[in-house]
Amino acid sequence: MPSSTSSALPLPSGWRLDHSYAQLPTRFFARVQPTPVKAPKLLLLNRPLAGDLGLDPALLARPEYAGWFTGNSLPPGASPLAQAYAGHQFGNFVVLGDGRAILLGEQLTPRGERFDIQLKGAGRTPYSRGGDGRAALGPMLREYIISEAMHALGIPTTRSLAVAATGEPVYRETARTGAVLTRIASSHIRVGTFEWAASTGEIELLRALADYTLRRHYPELLSAEQPYVAMLRAILQRQAALIARWQQIGFVHGVMNTDNMALSGETIDYGPCAFLDVYHSATVFSSIDYHGRYAYANQPEIAHWNLSRLASAMLPLLHADEEKAVAVANEVLEEFPENFEAHWLAALRGKLGLCNQERGDAELAQKLLAIMQEQRMDFTNTFRDISENPLAIDTSAASGEFGVWRARWQERLRREPQDLSEAQALMRRNNPAFIPRNHKVEEALAAATDRSDLSLVEKLVDVLAGPFDYQRHFPEFSAPSITGDAPYQTFCGT
Repeated sequence: MPSSTSSALPLPSGWRLDHSYAQLPTRFFARVQPTPVKAPKLLLLNRPLAGDLGLDPALLARPEYAGWFTGNSLPPGASPLAQAYAGHQFGNFVVLGDGRAILLGEQLTPRGERFDIQLKGAGRTPYSRGGDGRAALGPMLREYIISEAMHALGIPTTRSLAVAATGEPVYRETARTGAVLTRIASSHIRVGTFEWAASTGEIELLRALADYTLRRHYPELLSAEQPYVAMLRAILQRQAALIARWQQIGFVHGVMNTDNMALSGETIDYGPCAFLDVYHSATVFSSIDYHGRYAYANQPEIAHWNLSRLASAMLPLLHADEEKAVAVANEVLEEFPENFEAHWLAALRGKLGLCNQERGDAELAQKLLAIMQEQRMDFTNTFRDISENPLAIDTSAASGEFGVWRARWQERLRREPQDLSEAQALMRRNNPAFIPRNHKVEEALAAATDRSDLSLVEKLVDVLAGPFDYQRHFPEFSAPSITGDAPYQTFCGT
């Protein structure tokens, strides 16, 4: 979506930064400069992503340009700002804003796409609320690893262009190495952005944001009879599809607050997130999710709740009459469960090699998950194993109920119109051989933060770039942890 302010020709480095968000009313952001750091050093550069953005990877990797990735210097055309937003955090409404993230601008790619370029951990902003505006190396590397793994898995996601060290400590429980992540997003407009606009009570602010969101993410709806209603429905559909994809790969977000739900339909914020090893629907990884609000099985319900907050914020745009606006919002929101279930079942059919539909498919899938939970089976490897040889005879005397289920599934598979090779190919496209195993992520992060050794991070990123490559033999990256039953915990990093 090029705008009239964009440069006609790319700069030698490839930067073509535009600033459409800054054309919103100024209350949506604060102009702020990144705080320089002591010793910028580029640690990781996502060269394929840089190329896709139209940037020159060789130039970006030069030491003299490391400051671009910490805010010590600005890339050509940058105009930094921090965005205002609010959000429901664990169900409680809070006025927030970018407390440690600074938007440099929107890169216009050679394909005419538009992506936010944001520095995360670049210093204090007017929204820091007493925080230091900084980030530690471990959480920034985690976001790099997981977001790029999600991209390779085909999940809509923000991405990571670079991680740079600052040469300065940050203080959390202890002193840690400081770092800045360069995050790439279709935009950073959130449910919480609409909540903030609605909280002002100024309908023109809300309308300006809605119109901008339509133009940026849903331009095909501008001519709809009721464009705001159509946009709410489209956002709901994207979120239903996204959460179904999370469930399909065993991903647990950890902090599904409304400020972490992007209206583009991308996964955003990789703080206390992780992937299932042993399957259990009540799995929680976040150290601060004491009551399991964001547990694996709760993610669809929480997404629905978050969307209800968006609908509530948008009420003045849905109809001039409040009672009728509520009715319109409820009508749209009521579509979520069926929409999600359709995406979920389609995903599970793919994981089971089924291309046509039979009435018992949902029960077949649910039965497998119930057995996996009861028998403490590994989520990813269970599906990977049945993808290896779908019609293999189960000779394990210990398989019991799973063996019965497998025979039933094989009978269902034989009723498919496609041959077995096509069914197996379908399964391998939907059942990854490799995911970011939690213990491998922790191992890589420990090497990087304790010994300044990035080799394990780089190896892990390389393996995760080919999650469906069954020909690669890396048993150490596909085996679950053997540390026992101790619950795995992740932390926010702020």
